[in-house]
Amino acid sequence: MSRSALVGNVTAMLEDAGFTVSDRCAIRPKSFDVAARRGDDLVLVKILGNIDAFNEATGHEMRRLGTYLQATPLVIGLRSRDEDLKPDVVYFRHGVPSLSPDTAYNLFVEGIPPLIYAAPGGLYVNIDGDLLADEREQRDWSLGQLASELGVSRRTVSKYEDGMNASIEVAMALEELFDAPLTSPVDVIDGAEDVHDADPTPDDPEADPDDEEIVTVLTRAGFRVHPTLRSPFKAVSEDEDEKDDVVLTGHSQFTKAAEKRARIMSSIGHVTRTRSVYFVDRAKRESVDGTALVEREELTELHDADELRKVIRERAEREEAA
Repeated sequence: MSRSALVGNVTAMLEDAGFTVSDRCAIRPKSFDVAARRGDDLVLVKILGNIDAFNEATGHEMRRLGTYLQATPLVIGLRSRDEDLKPDVVYFRHGVPSLSPDTAYNLFVEGIPPLIYAAPGGLYVNIDGDLLADEREQRDWSLGQLASELGVSRRTVSKYEDGMNASIEVAMALEELFDAPLTSPVDVIDGAEDVHDADPTPDDPEADPDDEEIVTVLTRAGFRVHPTLRSPFKAVSEDEDEKDDVVLTGHSQFTKAAEKRARIMSSIGHVTRTRSVYFVDRAKRESVDGTALVEREELTELHDADELRKVIRERAEREEAA
């Protein structure tokens, strides 16, 4: 299957699951392919034939964007090395959960979350430690008795009850012993990092030297600017006073490529519930599909976040009303 067909299939699956999906980020470089929202759940999705192509730099950027946009970064792919991804298993690449299309379909369309995740050493499941302890105590078994049944140490059983993961073989043995489900699903949207001990969110990269002037003016106006390296936008800017006001920002000469990028930013902004602004040297219009255009000279005259926010809002609203 071509990557383009795979992107189309995943997008259609998300729409069938009730997600609003952004336009595809058909530009390079790109850390994610589409943004998708269903209610309060927002995902940034990278779609790959082979998930081994997902490198560390992209993983770091997607995790940063997940923090700034309150979104879950996610990879959907077909295989790793020469093997197809197993169904209903969550893999991890550079701290980002990775699923096969079938696993994603079960999760988002059927509402069946995966139970298994891959980690160094094999496949594992989450054991409900409190439920395991209750079942053991109801049988009046000691930690040592259960350890003997499983062929593990007493300390290992104690760790299972404290929430340590277990291999699939151990989980099956426990459920057979107690004739009860003792595993809990992997919470891909909200709890993936609880399963995978991911590193802290990577630090922001340095801003492109060509963008330093823009960053300086935005910072002076009261925005915290997070530069990006592989996204359709140059930065995510957060209003220091209004934490929920997030602006996707771009900057370049206003060319056909810049217009295309501004349209993608607008589509992403619609899904992520953010505003978008593109700073240009010269422009004969005020916005592109809801992405405000602001000339560099104008920006230097905007002295605080209120003025900038007003300009962005008014230009986007004027186009929507046209």
